[in-house]
Amino acid sequence: MNDTNHSHSNEPHEHQPDSSEQTTEGTSGHTNHSEVERAHEDHSHEVDGEPTHATHAQHDESPREPHEKHDGHEDDSHAGHGDDHRAHTDHTGHERMFRRRFWVSLVLSVPVIYFSEFIQGVFGYTAPTFPGSVWITPVFSVIIFAYGGVPFLSMARTELQNREPGMMMLISLAITVAFVYSLASLFVEGTTPFFWELVTLIDIMLLGHWMEMRSVRQASGALDELAKLMPDTAERVTEDGDTEEVSVSALDQDDVVLVRPGASVPADGEVVDGESSVDESMITGESKPVDKDPGAEVIAGTVNQDGSLRVRVTKTGDETALAGIMRLVDEAQKSKSQTQLLADRAAGWLFYIAIAVAVITAIAWVVAVGFNLTVVERAVTVLVIACPHALGLAVPLVVAINTSTAAQNGMLIRDRIAMENARNLDTVMFDKTGTLTKGEQGVVGVEITGDWDEERVFEVAAGVEGDSEHMIARAIRNAAAERDTSGARVSNFENLRGLGVKATVDGETVHLGGPNLIEQLGVQRPEEMVTFADEAGANAQTVIYLVRDESDVVAAFALADVIREESRRAIDALHEMGIEVAMLTGDSEDVARAVAEELGIDQYFAEVLPEEKDTKVAQLQSEGKLVAMVGDGVNDAPALTRADVGIAIGSGTDVAIESGDIILVDNNPLDVVRLVRLSKASYRKMQENLVWATGYNVVALPLAAGILAPIGILLSPAIGAVFMSLSTIIVAINARRLRGVDLSV
Repeated sequence: MNDTNHSHSNEPHEHQPDSSEQTTEGTSGHTNHSEVERAHEDHSHEVDGEPTHATHAQHDESPREPHEKHDGHEDDSHAGHGDDHRAHTDHTGHERMFRRRFWVSLVLSVPVIYFSEFIQGVFGYTAPTFPGSVWITPVFSVIIFAYGGVPFLSMARTELQNREPGMMMLISLAITVAFVYSLASLFVEGTTPFFWELVTLIDIMLLGHWMEMRSVRQASGALDELAKLMPDTAERVTEDGDTEEVSVSALDQDDVVLVRPGASVPADGEVVDGESSVDESMITGESKPVDKDPGAEVIAGTVNQDGSLRVRVTKTGDETALAGIMRLVDEAQKSKSQTQLLADRAAGWLFYIAIAVAVITAIAWVVAVGFNLTVVERAVTVLVIACPHALGLAVPLVVAINTSTAAQNGMLIRDRIAMENARNLDTVMFDKTGTLTKGEQGVVGVEITGDWDEERVFEVAAGVEGDSEHMIARAIRNAAAERDTSGARVSNFENLRGLGVKATVDGETVHLGGPNLIEQLGVQRPEEMVTFADEAGANAQTVIYLVRDESDVVAAFALADVIREESRRAIDALHEMGIEVAMLTGDSEDVARAVAEELGIDQYFAEVLPEEKDTKVAQLQSEGKLVAMVGDGVNDAPALTRADVGIAIGSGTDVAIESGDIILVDNNPLDVVRLVRLSKASYRKMQENLVWATGYNVVALPLAAGILAPIGILLSPAIGAVFMSLSTIIVAINARRLRGVDLSV
């Protein structure tokens, strides 16, 4: 027997809404996806068939709220905000572009380096000469500059237009000065070209940006996933009672539609005929299918289960609950602003410092020795050495290793800014069902009276519920299996809609159902059974009774959504880090309070409708808190996007995953703790790398300027390039140490 119609409709119902209501990698900034696309269509130009760093003007008429989603590389100096017109860089498709340009430039750099006089002197070899060999280095360097350096020049133009110099202007300044001076050195005696420094600089910068693009790319598909929940067609009931297939967009208010078993509800409406259970988990996030009969409301996108329903349409199109959630996701994405990287701020300051030191150097040398080639060489050396090889890799390297380390520990990072923000969290808000709990019913208590023992009780109950796929039936079977008890053989099975089930076991008639069954049979419960039921009810647990011969209540089972074993450890660990824990649920006050008290949760919000989850996050943010939201349902998507850090459970719905900044592969709350620890460790590595990277410039710039020239110490461009390489190696080694961070809880 296959009892797909098995029902325990007398169990307490959780609070239900009435009818309204994104290899994975991160982003470095947050600009609304549609804005980026429009800008790309209007202003981007093609290089080698791929979009490059086109610019466009952007005007914001209103202040932005925190955090705005963006597809691609974030550089705050590239982004417009505030009340003025500003240029903005479109980073769409940059990962492919940087990858291709890096590999092409790297290959072209080999002959430049091989034929470089400095490299030949260092390694003690002599490159072969042949007609035209003297032009290999300059010609290949020109090609690399034109092909690999153009993206940086384009982005520097944006920074210049925004009047916010940063990494791109610093890189562009160095490669342009090195390029122009090296070309001039071909025709001016007594000068030394910087060709090999030029090409290695471009190669390293391309590599750093390629790595960064891989770590920051984000595909924001939450709205597409939401749209997939809606069916394309519906069966509309005609005046003569027949049905016709029509497009969902053709439905009008008061139309009646037939929703067959397994079909999605095409529009919000009211049941006018039929009885069934409807899976609303993709909308409400709660685990129990909801029984529907005439007069009950249904929500577009939910899935009908076991019976046919005729539904009168009350809301269509943009008025449906699902459309409302889609709007919330879209609005929450648009409400997020951009975060500036530490490396960009350092580069901005370094740009001004490099210009100032170059000017001071030129003036000092003119005063000391008069104007000659030495003065020009000193100024050029300062500007070239100021270019941040290590600074350009300091953050991208950590981000790349952070991303891979997180993935190895079951955390997929889609938004690196959110990952960086996780270190400062002071509140983590969990959705209850499917996150702190397993999202499925389990037997949490049993009371037995009479002459049956626990083994017999579970043997009979598991036998009666043997073939049903109802979650209560599964809970009882699972509890029996945990006790190594197999189900008894039953016969004469009968489903009693709205009451429970009935069967014969060893010649005895057995009923299994909730309070409505007891009332229907007119059975008196023993005093201890009444006490057990009252205590279970106080904890918002469902009680199912096992009745023998329609007169003897032999057992009562208390069922509830099972709390994950890891939840308490996760909450305790968060408390140890000084992070408050909050909980959101659509469940009743009693259920929420019971779970909060058991887990030691600081604050909970019960009976929360889908649109209210978003506002609860905003409420905490308005109190000055940096909030992370952990959830798995469609109704969690707006809250996930609104939160400073959105953490989606990997086994949850696709739309929740697409709305999250970070995805937990396993349903393990402990991963939230690991996430915070990794965020703190990654930030420390970024700071250490920035110290190493900028420390090089602190030492190299004065030496390049000739501050120690009076005592015979003068830093040549070639030696400066060696120091630059050493700084880059140190940064790389330090970043790799992140792989050994201890994330155990």
